Amino acid sequence: MRPTTTFTGVPAVPAPWRRALVTGGAGFLGSHLCERLLDSEVEVDCLDNLCTGHADNVGHLTGRAGFRFLECDIADPRCPDTLPGPYDLVLHLAGPASPQDGIRRPLETLDTAGLGTRNALAVADRDDARFLLASAPRHDDEPRPAATSPGHSGRDTDSTDCAGDIDDTDPLAPRCPYAEWRRFSEALVAAHAGVHASNAGIVRLFAPYGPRMRTDDGRMIPTFVRQALAGEPVTVAGDGTAPCSLCYVDDAVDGVLLVAAGRSVRPVDIGADEEVTVAQVARRVIDLTGSDAPLRCVEASAGDPRPHRPETGFARELFGWVPKVSWQEGLERTVVALTGGSDHVPAAVAGPGRGEWLL
Repeated sequence: MRPTTTFTGVPAVPAPWRRALVTGGAGFLGSHLCERLLDSEVEVDCLDNLCTGHADNVGHLTGRAGFRFLECDIADPRCPDTLPGPYDLVLHLAGPASPQDGIRRPLETLDTAGLGTRNALAVADRDDARFLLASAPRHDDEPRPAATSPGHSGRDTDSTDCAGDIDDTDPLAPRCPYAEWRRFSEALVAAHAGVHASNAGIVRLFAPYGPRMRTDDGRMIPTFVRQALAGEPVTVAGDGTAPCSLCYVDDAVDGVLLVAAGRSVRPVDIGADEEVTVAQVARRVIDLTGSDAPLRCVEASAGDPRPHRPETGFARELFGWVPKVSWQEGLERTVVALTGGSDHVPAAVAGPGRGEWLL
């Protein structure tokens, strides 16, 4: 039986890596991963072109032993030459932080999906490192399949099986670059692993949230906080009863590192099973900010697809991942950070069911 190391916050013994590369490391989630790896005695090269990330997110890590920040675009053909390594782990988080970022920077988004992912894979191959792509589920306003063809079942499936249903998207749709970033980067990683038998995997992150999110990135929680602080109506689509699944950043980081420590090629969903309604989240934000802002229901955009739930059975059964932070507690920590409080909140308290590193 292989020995295991329990993973929760800072593990009792070092992680199974010596040195890691984190692309997009100055972003919201990337900065938390850099911090957790350093706390676990892993040297970290944090790579970011600061397109959507911010140097302040990793400013508190500057000067720590083993940390290096590199301002570079992973899609630049010259970038891999600036990464001497050697690395045991490559976490590829470069890409749009939200669909709105994909709309604002469509060419950069597509370059990151193609050139950026290929460059990151090349670095991992060079060093025989574990590679993990941080991807996203189908977003709520991502285009749906345009039509069905003879023999096509019409099922709405994710693009994990090249022989299955084809998700045709309108190339002129505003959300198309974000949708293709997700689809193409995943397809590229899967094809690369199949052709080269490389140790590459995919983790899909469902609505991670927490300190260091940008209030202008268009995602639900920072938007609610921004509206509440400004005294504007906090707007929810439809009647507010649509369910949403939130995953606090501590739990998301746990999930990413547990999947990284395995050898799974199959995409793994990381997201909370605990569902709340959008209106519940909005009201809680209003309460936590002490705002007098009203809650306002607005007409949902035409064609808004149904919400998506993460399928976390694989993460739980194979990796032992269990989210620990409730949405109420996570939201309180997040609002404190986004309203000017400390963003260095303690990690979730360990408990039964926390996953393990497989060494």
